[in-house]
Amino acid sequence: MNDYSNQRGHISAQFSRELEGVQSELLNMGGLVESQIEKAVDATLEGDSFLAEEAIDLDTEVNAFERSIDEQCARILALRQPAAGDLRLVLAVIKVTTDLERIGDEAVKIGRQAILLSEGGAHDETGIKVRSIAMQVNTMLKSALDSFARLHTEGALSVILTEDDIDEAYLDAREWLVEFVEDQPDTLRASMSYLWILKSLERVGDHAANIAEQVIYLTRGLDVRHLDSAKVRDLVS
Repeated sequence: MNDYSNQRGHISAQFSRELEGVQSELLNMGGLVESQIEKAVDATLEGDSFLAEEAIDLDTEVNAFERSIDEQCARILALRQPAAGDLRLVLAVIKVTTDLERIGDEAVKIGRQAILLSEGGAHDETGIKVRSIAMQVNTMLKSALDSFARLHTEGALSVILTEDDIDEAYLDAREWLVEFVEDQPDTLRASMSYLWILKSLERVGDHAANIAEQVIYLTRGLDVRHLDSAKVRDLVS
């Protein structure tokens, strides 16, 4: 093998390590965001303001991950000029990073509302609704990240199809909450906090679906954004 071939091999190996490194950091960011959401929801259900503060404080780490990953991706694009599949991977990582950062923002919103609820007015009836939707959303987020890690098309499709269920559960919970306030007007302040929490959870589901869409983009080369779930199923199945 001549010197040129040796150099090309070295560059290729280095590029592979850079791609693996940025993917690894993305998954670490995902794990942190999962923890952040879980803490925020637990704080809501347990009336624990200290746990809510922990969830809020984690946002600093989440933002640091975002900056680091963005910098690495920018460097790869500038220096390596990746083509085809590698380019799709880098672009997908950038988009998933944005979704994870926004999930972190929703965790902060939930944490802030949890602090308000811990000061009085929380009611168990709505807590049950929050717990149910939170469990579905957590499963959805974990599945989306697992599908991205394994580039698992079927798992990603399952996440996308679940988004409609989350939307329906949110609308049902919102309607129930409105009726609850009509029956018990003194719960209005706390109910508004629960409404914001439910909306944040619904948004987390949206971001998890976005992550799953990037898996479809990587594995099938299909851009399924803005398509309804039935159309996505027909294209992927």
